[in-house]
Amino acid sequence: MAPPGPGPERGGGPCLRSVNTRELSRVVFNNRSPRSVLPVWVDFEGKPCSYPVLQPRTGRFMHSYRGHLWLFRDAGTNDRLLVNKQELFVAAPNVSTADITLPVFTLKERCLQVVRSLVKPVDYRKLDIVRSLYEELEDHPDVRKDLQRLSLERSETLRNGVLE
Repeated sequence: MAPPGPGPERGGGPCLRSVNTRELSRVVFNNRSPRSVLPVWVDFEGKPCSYPVLQPRTGRFMHSYRGHLWLFRDAGTNDRLLVNKQELFVAAPNVSTADITLPVFTLKERCLQVVRSLVKPVDYRKLDIVRSLYEELEDHPDVRKDLQRLSLERSETLRNGVLE
């Protein structure tokens, strides 16, 4: 079966969501990163549901189901992480491992992460930096925004595939 596509329109855009199946998919979530990882299951309505944190360099055996969607975030900063070299994991009976790793952040992304870790949000505008960076600092990583972006990207891919 193909990975789940966008669901019904919500908030003006498509919605990624898990498919409600009963086909068990046993998978090991392997945190191969130096960060504490927050597994996030995308429920049947497209809402993110957090699961217990995975400590660095540990793993957890999970019972999931075919078509269930998972994202993985840095538990401290909410930065996106990769799973099997992608942003989104789709559970399937033939996939038994989900290897969670750090993406290659751009220099700008990494600098924003460091500044966010050192400076309180109320003090961002006191920094002597280019004005456009204030908004970027204030635009903290967010699972819902990433789900919306991934949904739109998936819609574009499907639309382009149909048109070509």
